[in-house]
Amino acid sequence: MNSVRKTSPPDFQLPPRRKLRGLAVAAGLLTLTALLAGRAGAADELVPLVLKLPAPMFIGTPKDMPASPNLEKPSDKPRPPLLVPKGVSNLAPASTVTTSSTNATAANLRKIVDGSKEPSDAGTVMLRKGTQFLQFDLGAAYDLFAVVIWHSHDSPKVYHDVIVRVADDAEFKTNVRTLFNNDFDDSSHLGAGTDREYFESHEGRLVDAKGARARYVRTYSKGSTDSALNEYTEVEIYGRPAQ
Repeated sequence: MNSVRKTSPPDFQLPPRRKLRGLAVAAGLLTLTALLAGRAGAADELVPLVLKLPAPMFIGTPKDMPASPNLEKPSDKPRPPLLVPKGVSNLAPASTVTTSSTNATAANLRKIVDGSKEPSDAGTVMLRKGTQFLQFDLGAAYDLFAVVIWHSHDSPKVYHDVIVRVADDAEFKTNVRTLFNNDFDDSSHLGAGTDREYFESHEGRLVDAKGARARYVRTYSKGSTDSALNEYTEVEIYGRPAQ
């Protein structure tokens, strides 16, 4: 006759799969905490980034939609606000602006950071064909939270190969990071991007910089559905001195 072994109830333990799932959730929370810590300090008060927008030049969905698998559908709703630490400011007006395009003068480049966002013949700067960039030297390293670009929003056009990068040096060889890249076919040879092309509008394109620390900012483009030239009306760069 077989004896029956009696055992006391075991201590409560998570089943292996559930335990692993709990560990994964905990790891995910730690990762999220680390990301938020990189974006803003624990004591920072986050507030919506307030942008002064120009008047819209067109309303509604464009009739002629380019045949592109990477095109973001336009929206008639306001863009959701981006939360940034309280006290960040627009660093672009005090920066030194240069460009890869040989036709732009220093006086013309100052128009890109003068606060005027209405597209016009006098206020919009034309850069040459092909992939061209604007470079902003902030003078020192800053913690960056947003880059906002207005090309020319006088009509619903799509700009190609819009790329935003930051670096520690003017040659973009040290600690180069890409904040936005919609060059999905790598035609500008800076790496294929995963962001989507979009219709230019009065809201501009807001790029979340997520607290990236850098001194230099570059914005690239390669013409649009309207022209092979590269147009810029305004660029704003929001940040604060490195913490």
